[in-house]
Amino acid sequence: MTVTLSLLAVIATLFAGWRAMRRVRFFLHIFQLETYKFDRYGRWLADHVRSTVLRPSHAAGAAILGLAALGLPAADPSAIAAGALVLWTLAFISSRRYRSDQEKKPLAFTDRMTRLAVATGVVTALPVILGGLYGWSTGRPVGILWYLLGFWCADLGAPLWTALGAAFMQPVETYIQEGFKRQARRRLRERPDLTVVGVTGSYGKTSTKFILAELLRQKYNVYATPSSYNTPMGMCLAINEHLKPEHQVLVLEYGIRYPGDMDELCDIAEPDVSVVTTIGVAHLDTMGSQDAITEEKGQLVERTAADGPTVLNADDDRVRSMTDRADGTVWTVSMEGQSDAHLTAHDVQYDTSGTSFTIRDDTGAEASFQTRLLGAHNVLNVLLGVAVGRSMGLRLRQMAHAARRIDPIEHRLQLRHEGALTVIDDAFNSNPVGARNAVEILGEMSGGRRAIVTPGMVEMGERQWEENKTLGTHIARHDIDWAVLVGEEQTAAIRDGLAEAGYPSDRVVVVSSLFEAREWISSHLRADDVVLYENDLPDQYEV
Repeated sequence: MTVTLSLLAVIATLFAGWRAMRRVRFFLHIFQLETYKFDRYGRWLADHVRSTVLRPSHAAGAAILGLAALGLPAADPSAIAAGALVLWTLAFISSRRYRSDQEKKPLAFTDRMTRLAVATGVVTALPVILGGLYGWSTGRPVGILWYLLGFWCADLGAPLWTALGAAFMQPVETYIQEGFKRQARRRLRERPDLTVVGVTGSYGKTSTKFILAELLRQKYNVYATPSSYNTPMGMCLAINEHLKPEHQVLVLEYGIRYPGDMDELCDIAEPDVSVVTTIGVAHLDTMGSQDAITEEKGQLVERTAADGPTVLNADDDRVRSMTDRADGTVWTVSMEGQSDAHLTAHDVQYDTSGTSFTIRDDTGAEASFQTRLLGAHNVLNVLLGVAVGRSMGLRLRQMAHAARRIDPIEHRLQLRHEGALTVIDDAFNSNPVGARNAVEILGEMSGGRRAIVTPGMVEMGERQWEENKTLGTHIARHDIDWAVLVGEEQTAAIRDGLAEAGYPSDRVVVVSSLFEAREWISSHLRADDVVLYENDLPDQYEV
């Protein structure tokens, strides 16, 4: 019986240990997706207690241990321990809930995450070690139950161990981050010849950053931060490791989630030129109101060099109001033909090859632009980039030539083809303005049938239901043939808007995941049809 118990103990250990490791990895991933913020991580845990924090296996494990403890006085202890080990193995076979092969944004083992993983691993191992030591002192077979209790605590407490590991490492991370910030500030002080262009706004930051960088390359050697490097550490990484002596212009993106974020970014790099795209409802859940967002974004204008130009979207009243906060020259742009704007866009047309339009300045000079970018909001982004270019000495026709070379940004109204099917990929961080614009583009596509795949929008606080319902109404009004909605609960507001606008219910398809949506598209759409992928929720959101 001793050999059998030992073998069963090894098997149970392997399954329980593997499951605990996968569960800890899962919560490390969530903590990273929630930007290493304890409050965001705590809210996520509170919202997912029944689905993720507590699992049926934890109840099963508690029952196994309880029944085994009750049965010890009345039965053979070796038989009780053997039965507990067998049942434990069955209960803690690793759940599909913790699979990593279908993550949209995989866990990135950065230096910070590696340090956190080690600290969390040490904390997680403590219950197992303590249970094993006490069990060893108690002796077999009763001690096996204490050993299993240690594994049960390790598995159940994975969310807590992750938080404790992060708390233990917080002083270390703060020290390291302050060092990176000091290095970045020192590098910029050593480059008085460098022009720093800062871009902020609720929507369009990344697109505008890449557009104006391409336009400025007509005259300057430009470095623009990759992707959405708009956090303090992303900014420091770009400055410390990628900025070269030959670069004349550095284009940075300034993103915020909380009050005070803009000052933290500007303390690293104050801009010589600032651009504000829009003020919307993104991050309304953390900022509280659009007024608070306006105040925070406006800090970039106030922190701009005294003689530096500021470029503002005059069609957004909140952005336009920042004119009074600028010390230097203000350039305004308009898609709506505002007479006092410095640059305006006219005759906008788009098809499957991109967008064409005319830009006119306040002197009456104009130039025709052609770009592979889709959508009215990208025309606005080009206008903002052209205004920066004009403020730095470039001509309209010079920039019109460069606009033809601008590549569509991945997952931002990116036009591509999958076989004979046309795909409009707008899966990155959907927002109300961009989503409605994307639906309008889909509605104007000629040829085959048109379908939208979307889970709706998130992170908009109390406005979320209203904005998603409006999106549903917008889909119905543009005569989209199919609405493929990802998530029963997540898309309830969209369905409400569709129904209110009279959209046929037999053209609404509700699926449980993006993978299921893709399967539906591949089996129902045919050559020359068009599909719009509007938003793709990050892994921490359950649909």
